[in-house]
Amino acid sequence: MQDEILRALVWTDYRLALLFMVFIPLTLMIWALIKKKEAMVRLLIIYWRVASLLAITVFILIAAWPIGFVSSLCAYILIPISLWFWVDLNDEIDDQPQSSLKLAITSWRWAITIYCTLVAIASIPFLRCAFVSGAIKTNFCQVWTEAPLVFREWFLTDRFEPGVWGFLGVVGLIFYVLYLSYFVLIRLGKQGRSAMEQ
Repeated sequence: MQDEILRALVWTDYRLALLFMVFIPLTLMIWALIKKKEAMVRLLIIYWRVASLLAITVFILIAAWPIGFVSSLCAYILIPISLWFWVDLNDEIDDQPQSSLKLAITSWRWAITIYCTLVAIASIPFLRCAFVSGAIKTNFCQVWTEAPLVFREWFLTDRFEPGVWGFLGVVGLIFYVLYLSYFVLIRLGKQGRSAMEQ
């Protein structure tokens, strides 16, 4: 019974993630491009760069590698930070006249911040899947790999073993960490909280 409840909660999380982190921001991006709202487009580009860590996590979890639980938690922490960190973008968006797009962007930013915070807190018990030897093979942890395996079945070729997709995910994670380190250690000191050079 507990396994069924956990499975239902995990699948609900994946569905909400698709809604809040893929479909809504994609719609907002198209809308902002059509309306030529540069600050909003820039904010959404930054969002997509940061949120790519979730796509990397899906590839890692296809292979059921424990590091995927760490990268998932990091993504849920970094995404809301990326949406509110930039002083110039916040000011530009705030200064724009009221419109449906501005309301939609602001509502989405708050909704995704609340969602990511709740998911990050709920993810903490699952860190044992990354750090406790053999925990990844338990039902408690395996339930998180079900949706990535369905994604593989629907959208990726079955010719490659899960380990190949996991390897690609880890390569992506290495590049992600290198770029994030470069940004934090070098670019952030030069540009501060201005997104103009993004």
